[in-house]
Amino acid sequence: MMRISILLILMISLNSCTNKPEEQLEHINGYWGIEKVEFTKDSIRDFKINEIVDYIEIVDSVGFRIKVKPQFDGTYKPAGEPEKILVKIEDKKVVLHYSTSFNNWKEFIVASKKEELSLKNERGIIYHYKRYKPLKLDLDEKENE
Repeated sequence: MMRISILLILMISLNSCTNKPEEQLEHINGYWGIEKVEFTKDSIRDFKINEIVDYIEIVDSVGFRIKVKPQFDGTYKPAGEPEKILVKIEDKKVVLHYSTSFNNWKEFIVASKKEELSLKNERGIIYHYKRYKPLKLDLDEKENE
């Protein structure tokens, strides 16, 4: 009986850790700031400030990603050309196929949550993003009475 209980708990745990492809795409749209880049387990570069963020939009497995520069008024200015994205499922993994007029490449979704996104490129480098929250400042001057 104890073995069955352990096996059942293990199966439930493994099942809850695996995301279905459509679940991995559920939270991908929006603005993402790079948090860190993991070159290897021992070589990680942290990013404290994001002057440029990625905007991703995917609808029905087709979309784009563009680098944008946040402005103090809450708007964004393009900081690059859009990269076309085609989403495919390969070996039960969600793969983002990018294309520009100059290059083609792909990234695998490692993790995708409401506030976190991790993408792994073909060289094994993992990019960890956090949902970008814009800084809004009230730039209107108030009159002195």
